[in-house]
Amino acid sequence: MSTSPALSVLDLVPVRTGQTTAQAIASSMTLVKAADDLGYRRYWFAEHHNMPAVASTSPPVLIAAAAPQTSRIRLGSGGVMLPNHAPLIVGEQFAALEAIAPGRIDLGLGRAPGSDPVITQLLRRSGTTSEAQQFPDHVQDILQLMGPDGATVRFTSGGTYDVRATPEAEGTPVVWLLGSSDFSAQLAAQLGLPYVFANHFAGDGVERAMGLYRQGFQPSERHPEPVSFLTANVVVAKSAAEAEQRALPQLRQFARLRTNKPMQKIETIDEVREQPSDALEDSLIQQNRQRWFIGEPAAVADELRAFAERHGVDEVMISASAGAYRADPLDETPARLETLELLADAMR
Repeated sequence: MSTSPALSVLDLVPVRTGQTTAQAIASSMTLVKAADDLGYRRYWFAEHHNMPAVASTSPPVLIAAAAPQTSRIRLGSGGVMLPNHAPLIVGEQFAALEAIAPGRIDLGLGRAPGSDPVITQLLRRSGTTSEAQQFPDHVQDILQLMGPDGATVRFTSGGTYDVRATPEAEGTPVVWLLGSSDFSAQLAAQLGLPYVFANHFAGDGVERAMGLYRQGFQPSERHPEPVSFLTANVVVAKSAAEAEQRALPQLRQFARLRTNKPMQKIETIDEVREQPSDALEDSLIQQNRQRWFIGEPAAVADELRAFAERHGVDEVMISASAGAYRADPLDETPARLETLELLADAMR
């Protein structure tokens, strides 16, 4: 049997029917505590905007909330969507987080806006294309700003101006580049940064992106060798049949997204049973199902070991995508918690 990869968690803070934002966040705080206790390596919060089913709009805020709830696990963003934010603001936020939880902060950066052009306009008051094109420069700006020496602004008229993300940095967060295309893989290689392929929503192109990253990697002071892992949607239950049921709400949500149907809160398992999917949704659900890891603990553990070995990574970050029943407490996510518990035990 192959060696088990380390496990980490990606959390979008899903919001289901009947839940408030406060209840969804409370359930995620319970989940991050459990991940800390269970030995998961890191716990990252995503950035999405104006989506009824996602409460993870501000990774730095959620990381700050999770920090005092945990003692060991690394906390980070999966990721901060850089076109939405000024580099100095990102640098200041994560330098402060590093001071709150020294040695435990990851800054995952993405090039996509994480929403639609209207939201990007509201966030930055500028177009998405120009910001995306500046992504490489902004990544390097953040690296400099968070460092002990800060960055230096040079004026065209002459003179300089020193800028630091924090007055006296004892340490700096680990910066990761996230992506599902060649661009981020090649940029991470060029800058000597760790790289994550967003397999949980992309599914295609992982071999090419990882190959480009490893072949083109330029060693840096902090990272002399390539560092990478993959993400995956995972649902684990005591029986395979129950795991399949728990996966249905999120799978149908993905299908709705693909068919441009109006977004809504994530349905409960009961709602999915009461309102069967149409033919197109069923087809998309089956397509996505093939890329997910769903089943009883031992089987999913074996699949994840093979997945990690096939792609040459020693870590897999799971999005615990188990749905809830109508009767479940609104401030808890029992099925997501059970996925973390059962999988951690099976991978030991």
